[in-house]
This record gives sequence, structure tokens and C-alpha cells, in this order.
Amino acid sequence: MNEEQLESRTVHCPYCDAPFDLLIDLSQGSQLTWEDCHWCCAPIQIRIEIPLDEEQPAEVMLGRDDDVL
Repeated sequence: MNEEQLESRTVHCPYCDAPFDLLIDLSQGSQLTWEDCHWCCAPIQIRIEIPLDEEQPAEVMLGRDDDVL
């Protein structure tokens, strides 16, 4: 993990809409992962798209467990 490439984003749970901070490791490239909501414990699907152009911000999409992202 490269600490210089860590980015924090405030996002909202797609189930209960509770805000939480998501730490993104930009050095890992685009990825699909799951994380449980800290408030309602529902499984959140997280897709992170890292653009090839470093000037563009990473795109973070959250969805319910059965959503297609």
C-alpha cells in the first residue's frame, strides 16, 4: 500500500443512506469489492474505476449486493 496514493471519500450506504468514509488505494487500479455498512451491516458492492489520465479523479460507484455495477 502506497500512502501517497490513498484517498478518502465520504459516501452513503445504498441501503440506509448513512454517510461513511471510504479509503481508496489508487495504486491498486480499478477494482470491485464488497464492504459491510458500519451502521446497518448490509453488504455494499463497491466499484472503483481508476482513469488512465491521472488528472481525472477516480470514479466510485456503490450499489446493493444484487445490483449490477
